[in-house]
Amino acid sequence: MATRDPKTDPKAFLGDRLARGRIAAGFSSQEALAARLGFDRSVIGKAETGDRPPSPDVLKAWIAACGLDAELFMDLTELARGTAGPVPTWFEDWLEAEAEAQELQVWSPMLIPGLLQTAEYARALFLAAQSDTSDEAIAALVATRLERQAILDRADPPDAVFILDETVTTRLIGSAAIMHDALARVAVMAQRPGIVIQVVPASRGANAGLGGAFDIARTHSTPDTLRMEGIEDQTTQKRSLVRKAAVAFNRVRGDALPRDASLDLIEKAAERWKTT
Repeated sequence: MATRDPKTDPKAFLGDRLARGRIAAGFSSQEALAARLGFDRSVIGKAETGDRPPSPDVLKAWIAACGLDAELFMDLTELARGTAGPVPTWFEDWLEAEAEAQELQVWSPMLIPGLLQTAEYARALFLAAQSDTSDEAIAALVATRLERQAILDRADPPDAVFILDETVTTRLIGSAAIMHDALARVAVMAQRPGIVIQVVPASRGANAGLGGAFDIARTHSTPDTLRMEGIEDQTTQKRSLVRKAAVAFNRVRGDALPRDASLDLIEKAAERWKTT
């Protein structure tokens, strides 16, 4: 990979200034700062080379540990993120972790997860959420989402567990026809041997995951990566947050129906949308 030039590349300029700040604060190595912040060294390395501007939680911790000018570095980071294409820079770390994952745990209380969505379901979501709703912009976003699903079709797919709240099956996205097709796809995917899809029934009431959707990606050689949804999703390898999410996932899964019962619920929901 070619070296980025800080004179012409905002990401590299930010990385250079972050590295200088780290050294000036007495952290002679990336490992030392990573240990202080509670993140993997690769997060520091990618930020300093300009490959990945730091996520908001990494940047905040970096600023505090190194005594950096918060306003300046937030502005520089915003400028660096603005150079991204259809995929926001803050999402690139998750795409990399997801693509390399050997295990995936996905909790979704509101929507069908991206890895299981149909093109029309994804399109309806993007039309509702994006400010640029031109055909070109939406098509690029939909294509990127569908490309992610290739990991489930590869020769060595990750062991994937998806836990959905029953609300996912009843919330109208797009149209009744779109909902039918989307849930029918989920039902088909649920029958693959390497994929587990379970549903938490509405009758369970409150559960440990109602604070929001999240995904955990695991490999055997790198730290676990967590993606948390919000106004702007966040991707982190901070160990304390990953542990909290893993505990919440296990608790939510404990409230879910078994696989066969979940599949039956999904298929019946799809049929109801077909007759709506």
